[in-house]
Amino acid sequence: MHSQLAHIAPGPFEPLQPLLAALVVYAYATRARTLARREQPVPAWRQICFYGGLATLLVAVYSPLGELSDELLFAHMAQHLLLADIAALAIVLGLTGPLIAPLLRVRLFDRMRVLSNPLIALPLWVLDLYVWHLPVFYEAALRHELVHGLEHMMFIGFAVNMWMPLFGPLPQPAWFTNFWKLIYIIAVRLIGALLGNVFVWSGTIFYPHYAHGERAWQISPLNDQGLAGTAMMIEGSLLTLGLFAWLFFKAAREGEERQQLVELAQSRGVPLTEERAGRAVAAGRGAALRERIRG
Repeated sequence: MHSQLAHIAPGPFEPLQPLLAALVVYAYATRARTLARREQPVPAWRQICFYGGLATLLVAVYSPLGELSDELLFAHMAQHLLLADIAALAIVLGLTGPLIAPLLRVRLFDRMRVLSNPLIALPLWVLDLYVWHLPVFYEAALRHELVHGLEHMMFIGFAVNMWMPLFGPLPQPAWFTNFWKLIYIIAVRLIGALLGNVFVWSGTIFYPHYAHGERAWQISPLNDQGLAGTAMMIEGSLLTLGLFAWLFFKAAREGEERQQLVELAQSRGVPLTEERAGRAVAAGRGAALRERIRG
C-alpha cells in the first residue's frame, strides 16, 4: 500500500498551461465587465460554467490524476473525459454572442465559424477521437510531451467545436431543429460507447506503455483497459441522460413560448404563423418578437 501511495502525487507542473488559462480568464473577465457596463451582462451561471470549465482543465492535469494518467489507462481515460467532455462542455456553456463578438471581427476566426456546422463538427470530433486512440499515435503522445500536449489541445478544441451546435452562441442551420439535436446527441454517445466497448471486449492489449504502472498497482492490463472502457460508457450514459433532460425541457419551453407569441399576435391583429414564431424562439429572438408585436 505504501509503495502504491507513493505514486499518488500532483502531476508535473508546466507553467505554460496555467499562464494560458490565466490569460483566458483575464480576457473573459475584461469582456464580461465591458458588457456589464453596456447593460449586456453575461449571466452569472454562464460565468460560473466558464471558470469551472477552466478549473476542471487544470485539475485534470495538475491533480494526482495527472500523475496516475501516466501509469494507468483507466486514470488517463478519466483525465481525457474531464478534458474533452466535462470541461469543454462547461466552457461552451459559458459563451454568449456578445462575448465572442470581438473574435468574430477577425477574418480568420469569422471564417472558422463554418466548422461549428453540425455536419462538420461531428465528423471532425469523431476523426480526432479515433485517430488519437490508434496505438501508434496514443503511445507517441505518452512518450513525447509535445505530442501529448498537442493531443490534449486537439481533444479540447474539437470537443468544444462538437458542443457548439448544441449550446454555442453561433447561428445554426434552420434544419437543425430539436429532433436533429436529439439525433446528434445519440450519435455522439453511440460513437463514444463504441470505442468504450472496444476497450472492454477486445481481449487485446492496445497500449503496453502502462505495464509498469499496472504492475505497481497490481492490476492486469486487460482489467485496466476494461475499466477505461467502462468509465467511458458510464460517463457517457450519465451525460446523455442529462442532455436528454435538457432537450426535453428546452422543447417544452420553446413550444409554450411559441404558442404565447401566436396568441399574442392574434389578440393584437398581427399576422404571425407558428413556423415564424418557432424560428424566432429557436434562435433566441422570442422576446424581441414579442416586443415588436406589442409595439
